[in-house]
Amino acid sequence: MTVDLQAAQTFIYAHARLLERHRLAYLLEQAGPEPVVQTLRAYRNPDDGFGNAIEPDMRAPDSQPVGIHTVLEILHEVGVHDDAIVSGAADWLTTITRADGGVPFCLPSALDYPRNPIWQPADESSSIQTAANAAALHELGVEHPWLDGADEYMWHSIDELDLATADANPGTGYVIRFAVTFLNAHPDAARAEAALDALAPDLDRFVSAEPGGDVQTPLDLAPRPDSRARRLFDDDDIERNLDALEGAQRPDGGWMFGWDEWNPAATLEWRGVVTIDTLRLLRVNRRA
Repeated sequence: MTVDLQAAQTFIYAHARLLERHRLAYLLEQAGPEPVVQTLRAYRNPDDGFGNAIEPDMRAPDSQPVGIHTVLEILHEVGVHDDAIVSGAADWLTTITRADGGVPFCLPSALDYPRNPIWQPADESSSIQTAANAAALHELGVEHPWLDGADEYMWHSIDELDLATADANPGTGYVIRFAVTFLNAHPDAARAEAALDALAPDLDRFVSAEPGGDVQTPLDLAPRPDSRARRLFDDDDIERNLDALEGAQRPDGGWMFGWDEWNPAATLEWRGVVTIDTLRLLRVNRRA
């Protein structure tokens, strides 16, 4: 089973955003990182946050927490760690941080614009968004005051996770996925490994060895061979999921996401994102 790279390129050229076209050129070593960085700047707001549908399901122009980690993850993808975007984004996070050190799932301004219905403001801080943003900054090797409170919030949130009694639903699966993302990235390796060991006995209730649909898989929690969480999964499960990813390429050359569609524009944009992310994941696992 092999990936049809030419078909994937054709899909990106036909359907994806300019950002994904530049990400593809970088992935295929046809261009350097600067076109990607320049395109990211178009999503930046005067407050140094990011919005403007950088995350396709969040159509608001306003800056949102999801916009920050989306941009930081792409900067890490193209090896750019010292751009002014990074410090400005971390500074913006401090402006929305709550007393417990966490950030909201989304800001109330999201309600004023089209969005996937999952985007609903909540009174409590979001471990998902706090984990994603902290992990993205740690992956970039950033030292910033925001991380002090965010890290403490996440360590507490992870310590409080009781997987033995938690409901096995998609929402809990995402909480676990991003908690593990944080643990994969945190520079305190010993503490992160201990936390992974504590989660490991009950992970199989929330992580499906068989891909398909809106479920968490071993590759979601441990995408790279050097991911800390990779040791929690059998090699056979990893290989089976890689086989499934290869086989999920559609006749049009692209890949599809597993969650509900709600907007034709968001569907095409997400398919472009998922196609690039899949190609990157297959390549780092020596499959493409």
